[in-house]
Amino acid sequence: MDVTSIIDPLNDAQRQAVTAPSQAMLVLAGAGSGKTRVLVHRIAWQIQVLGVSAHSILAVTFTNKAAKEMRGRIEELLNMSAQSMWIGTFHGVAHRLLRRHAKQAKLPETFQVMDSGDQLRLIKRLLATLNLDADKWPPRQVQWYINAQKDEGIRARHMMETGDPYQRQMLIIYKAYEQLCDRSGLVDFAELLLRAHELLRDNPDVLDFYQQRFRQVHVDEFQDTNTIQYAWLRLLTEGKDNIFVVGDDDQSIYGWRGAKIENIYSFQKHYPNHQVIKLEQNYRSTGNILKAANKVISVNDGRMGKELWTDAGDGDLISLYAAFNEQDEAHFVVERIRAWVNEGGLRKDVAILYRSNAQSRQFEERLMTTGTPYRVYGGLRFFERVEIKNALAYLRLMSNRDDDASFERVINTPTRGIGAKTIDDIRNIARDQSLSLWAAAIVLINQRTLSARATNALIGFLELIKRFDGQAEGLELFEKVKLVVEKSGLIELYQKDKADKGEEKVENLEELVNAARLFDASTIGDLEDQENLGELDMFLANATLESGELQGDDFDDCVQLMTLHSAKGLEFKQVFLVGMEEGLFPSQQSVDDVGRLEEERRLCYVGITRAMKQLYLTYAESRRLYGRETYPRPSRFLREIPSEHIQEVRMRATVTRPVTSVKPKAQSLQTEGKYKLGQRVSHAKFGEGVVLQMEGDGAQERVQINFKQVGLKWLILAYAQLDVL
Repeated sequence: MDVTSIIDPLNDAQRQAVTAPSQAMLVLAGAGSGKTRVLVHRIAWQIQVLGVSAHSILAVTFTNKAAKEMRGRIEELLNMSAQSMWIGTFHGVAHRLLRRHAKQAKLPETFQVMDSGDQLRLIKRLLATLNLDADKWPPRQVQWYINAQKDEGIRARHMMETGDPYQRQMLIIYKAYEQLCDRSGLVDFAELLLRAHELLRDNPDVLDFYQQRFRQVHVDEFQDTNTIQYAWLRLLTEGKDNIFVVGDDDQSIYGWRGAKIENIYSFQKHYPNHQVIKLEQNYRSTGNILKAANKVISVNDGRMGKELWTDAGDGDLISLYAAFNEQDEAHFVVERIRAWVNEGGLRKDVAILYRSNAQSRQFEERLMTTGTPYRVYGGLRFFERVEIKNALAYLRLMSNRDDDASFERVINTPTRGIGAKTIDDIRNIARDQSLSLWAAAIVLINQRTLSARATNALIGFLELIKRFDGQAEGLELFEKVKLVVEKSGLIELYQKDKADKGEEKVENLEELVNAARLFDASTIGDLEDQENLGELDMFLANATLESGELQGDDFDDCVQLMTLHSAKGLEFKQVFLVGMEEGLFPSQQSVDDVGRLEEERRLCYVGITRAMKQLYLTYAESRRLYGRETYPRPSRFLREIPSEHIQEVRMRATVTRPVTSVKPKAQSLQTEGKYKLGQRVSHAKFGEGVVLQMEGDGAQERVQINFKQVGLKWLILAYAQLDVL
């Protein structure tokens, strides 16, 4: 058997992981160490060498993009279709299980999946029916609370009432929310995972079937799993040791959304016969970048431990820039990017990474001023755009009349004379009689309590949805979508909208039709799944699952701006890690919390390891943020990087400031005031030194000093307290 294509591209550690006997395995894959390659080649090895049936393979990851890449690489490596394998996201696999076993999961076969926006709207309506003030009980806070309970596997019935008024009210809301979702056949993202776990836990025959089917279970980004995800992975692999997980405890940065770094440690206890293999050879970054990352992350306690290395050489030193303020910081960064482009570099190979979204404005403003194309990574996604969600709501209502979220979204979009009072009447009937909004609307019509105008408008809306059913019969999927887009009135609505990107919204609706035309149902499930679910429902489910994916134009040559959290999994030739200041990065909230501070340090590690060739670290000596002028200290993470890997840099000659700032002084042999270039001075902390440069005026005047003990330092004169020698 020729296995050259499987093992030849691998280094020793990768080959050890790929060819290991079937057993529980934890692969600690450092940044840029080829974890996806290991997963793909492991699956190929199992099929081609160990004789595992492709039908018995399960592989789960966190994004549709990663799942698609994995599937494509397996097919290319083995020259075969990966159709019979279950390769998808946690939510996608859970959704597939529930579709196949809706009855055992106690769900209607036509259940609909709510995205985050629809869930929020449902919660707002629920709070109104409970007569709760949205200011006192913010819908987003309620949404977070409900999802957090589900991520931990906790139902409302599991919770005990306490003396805490807040917890007591939240429990009431949670119970009402569960009842409303059950009545309407609605499932939110967190519910997908929880319900799938309950399906396996409470149905031994179903669990046994999938334990027998999935002979090999593979997990990507294992450090990002939450409680309920790990729980159903354990159910599927209980007593079998047939689980292969790839993760990195040093890149666990999503604790704030439920990820449990503890899972990667608990794995060793739950699977006592496991093997650990470390992937430490990095194929992305230069030696100086990796050595800096290793030193920063080594400060954290409780790590499993690994040391990234490369055989590609040390490369450039890391550049450190101390800016006067945030405008100077943005000016420096953009000028360096322009120099990069002038030397032949591509803008899309450059990323500006920041801790807080509030930091992006200065860089955007400077990039626009200089005419430098840029993109804020993670902008509005296609399936999250208002016009798309409206069209999808019509389609969902066609498929499931009891979908309250969709009913409420489009009952008066476009406006058709159904006012707020009529909608409130429908809600009241739905609540009092435990009906869906659709059924409640029929009751309201039959009661004949509405005005003739309101009654006709409501009848017209219900008849419109019914007509869609009749007219769509026998049509292809894209023709159904086109029918709804054209006949719902949405096209006319946005054609009239000249102020709010109406033309762009019409084009987006046209693109939705095109998306339906290109939709491949085979990517959602195997043939038996397709038989149990109509193509329209599969398209709608896929639209919901895809709504969390970035719909960007990767081919555009533009600078990438993003938060550090968004940067995970990406790489760029030139990276600017900006705002490296105490209180900003690490954030003020994490400074006094050891656990949160360690996660911030892991975030810094992720940021550093995004850089392939050039890494710039910047901080500002003064910054206006959240409306306040601050004078922050440089981040502790900077101090954790050994000086031999860093060079301090500055703008050529004088720094050009925005016109709103104080203009800098010209360089000369002597400046006004008590200090002179070449003068010897003393500092309480840094000792004796010589003044080399002076810049700025007033409170922002600063001086560069070459100290005997610590080398070059820029200090603000107002705070330096220097003594002339």
